[in-house]
Amino acid sequence: MFVDSHCHLNFPELAGDLERVMANMRENQVTHALCVSVTLEDFPAVLELAERYPHIYASVGIHPDSQGVREAEPGDLVRLATHPRVVAIGETGLDYHRLKGDLEWQRERFRRHIRAALSCAKPLIVHTRDAAADTIRIMREEGADRAGGVMHCFTESWDTAAAALDLGFYISFSGIVTFKNAKALKEVAIKVPMERMLIETDSPYLAPVPHRGKLNQPGYVRHVAEEIARLRGLTLDSVATRTTSNFFSLFKVLRNVNHTTH
Repeated sequence: MFVDSHCHLNFPELAGDLERVMANMRENQVTHALCVSVTLEDFPAVLELAERYPHIYASVGIHPDSQGVREAEPGDLVRLATHPRVVAIGETGLDYHRLKGDLEWQRERFRRHIRAALSCAKPLIVHTRDAAADTIRIMREEGADRAGGVMHCFTESWDTAAAALDLGFYISFSGIVTFKNAKALKEVAIKVPMERMLIETDSPYLAPVPHRGKLNQPGYVRHVAEEIARLRGLTLDSVATRTTSNFFSLFKVLRNVNHTTH
């Protein structure tokens, strides 16, 4: 019924208790999830999860905040993305919130990811924080519209969302949209076309209300869907059906797993 389009099951907060995490997904009708890579060093663990669980998919990429890690050499991302369980490049993008100074290395890393996505014909998972103008500019310059993808854990303005939508990207909302003080984001969630919307947890972080402040997990993505339904005056079933269909359309995978067996 629901799909968590972005989580980090390999992070230690969740990796040590995966059977409980999977049980919670079943209880909340979360049928699939995308486990997202943040470094090349952690990619083998991400891929192992996708190989072990048929309802878990993987991505390959280097988070913009990751420093002192192995950089992708030409061809690395494309080669790793040939694995059939890898459905996306990322997460990638720009983050000017935590890091300061000359961040040209971050912009160049983002460009390499876009070029890899174009080369292997897989969509991008884009992270942007306090860097919206440069993010959209580089996406335009590098032709990211030809790859497509998603602006994950979206927290930016409607203007940024509209620019991303114009490039053919989807907008994904996390538990932040359930926070009482996220009024501007709630307005964006009302405006984004349903056919271009995804939902996610970004777990183990950003647990939605009513679990705010606690450890997040993919099963909680239904609370994001509930808030979207409330904001837009829709049924929960319609939000679940639309965002699930969007996930499989964007990432070009077949719904061939009966999650109740896992």
